[in-house]
Amino acid sequence: MKRWILLGLITTSLSGCFGDKNSDLKAWMQEQSEGLRGRVEPLPEVKPYEPFTYNAFDLPDPFKPSKMELAKKGSGGGIAPNTNRVKEILESYDLEKLRMVGTLQQGKIIQALVKAPDGNLYRVKLGSYMGQNFGMVTKVTETEISLKEIVEDSGGDWVERTTTLSLDDSEQKK
Repeated sequence: MKRWILLGLITTSLSGCFGDKNSDLKAWMQEQSEGLRGRVEPLPEVKPYEPFTYNAFDLPDPFKPSKMELAKKGSGGGIAPNTNRVKEILESYDLEKLRMVGTLQQGKIIQALVKAPDGNLYRVKLGSYMGQNFGMVTKVTETEISLKEIVEDSGGDWVERTTTLSLDDSEQKK
């Protein structure tokens, strides 16, 4: 009897392995995939490589200050800033940020008092430099400072221009 029970158990457990329990799912998948056909689009046409020859070696490099180098060497002639001298303190500020606040006179020599953005006062005399455009003081009066600046024009050449720094209006009222 034990044999018959054991044989029945084995038969029952093996019948579960051979059954098709997902037959409805497989039938649905077969039904849905009937009209579908895989289609791969053709690859795009590959264009042949055309090499480019770079012929701009004779053109000036826009990132190389060649005009400045010519001015430093002195071979260009004309006007050029003196880049070998030691810069003065007031050359680190824009001229628009500097204010003339007064003058001092010792004998015949007049010196201007200039207030920098850092709040300090500086004495400026004939021949001093100020501003970021290589501005040299050419004249100091009781009401203004005249400067000769050397600036670069659109063509890369150095040109002189005259600028004045007038006595601050708020300082004149004091």
